[in-house]
Amino acid sequence: MRILITGNMGYVGPGVVRHLRQQFPHAELIGFDMGYFAHCLTGPTRLPESRLDRQIFGDVRHLPGGLLEGVDAVVSLAAISNDPMGQTYEQVTLDVNFHATIELARQAKAAGVSSFVFASSCSMYGAGGEGAKTESSQLNPLTAYARSKVMSEQDLRPLADDEFVVTCLRFATACGWSERLRLDLVVNDFVAGAVAAGEISILSDGTPWRPLIHVQDMARAIEWAIGRPTEVGGNFLAINTGSAHWNYQVRDLAYAVADALPGTRVSLNADAPPDKRSYRVDFSLYQELAPNHQPRRTLVDAIAELRDGLLAMNFRDASFRSSELMRLRVLTRLRETQELGDDLNWARASSTRPVPAALLA
Repeated sequence: MRILITGNMGYVGPGVVRHLRQQFPHAELIGFDMGYFAHCLTGPTRLPESRLDRQIFGDVRHLPGGLLEGVDAVVSLAAISNDPMGQTYEQVTLDVNFHATIELARQAKAAGVSSFVFASSCSMYGAGGEGAKTESSQLNPLTAYARSKVMSEQDLRPLADDEFVVTCLRFATACGWSERLRLDLVVNDFVAGAVAAGEISILSDGTPWRPLIHVQDMARAIEWAIGRPTEVGGNFLAINTGSAHWNYQVRDLAYAVADALPGTRVSLNADAPPDKRSYRVDFSLYQELAPNHQPRRTLVDAIAELRDGLLAMNFRDASFRSSELMRLRVLTRLRETQELGDDLNWARASSTRPVPAALLA
């Protein structure tokens, strides 16, 4: 089996690559990534891409010829991956997350790929109200990122057939340790604040609901989706991916982190404007269709490994929200050094522009 993973050099990708290598030891695994965050490593004992058979650098907006030759399954992770990035780069978000995803799927189908797994998002439920959202609930995307996921699902559906099985995994909010850790995610942010400064600063009143999933359980869901037969969910399936046990209010997440790091102070911003991004999610369909791939990790597990991993790195950056562990900050710096253009394409090499010192270190 040959599996192509786009966007493999982000936060989720290293765990996906590791898990697929374990589950499919004889498969050919190919990574395809722009490389924005290749340098954002957090304490790995080996380069995550060393588990691949091939790593190809490229832009999903411009797929190279032959990329999909002989590929059996595509895992589509490539995306401008959070709300602040989507707000700053709205057109690029649409181009990468939506247009490029659909073109990838079309080319994959034409090349004879049998399974297409799309990393979608529960964020498409937006302002969710009181009830837990099922797959048939009304969608209310509030951000460019969420809208791009809705549009992608809509245009992937007509491509699916018995020979091209499409699975859209509507993931809950990711958390947990990764070899390319992001701190612009709620649990990861809270643990970083507790470790670095002994304080968790909540930017809202703490009442919004968030469903969560550990990155390792995301990888297990992707494994399931790759091999899912059409008898399980049909040739097109959009499915909430997570666990009912992982629906939390933001303030409860903060206090759970404080429990794991005694002495941590928790501050709420009671005067903050209401955060409309609040939703609980029903994961019963995933529990029914994928009983052997249900989330195994707990919130306590995730907090403990983040705490231990950051301590092992001697993490003490109380200003981490301005650091390169925030993905938007990475892109901002690359634009400031003219490595990236406004459209987030790599700049062509210039004989008059010096090589950045960071690349020579």
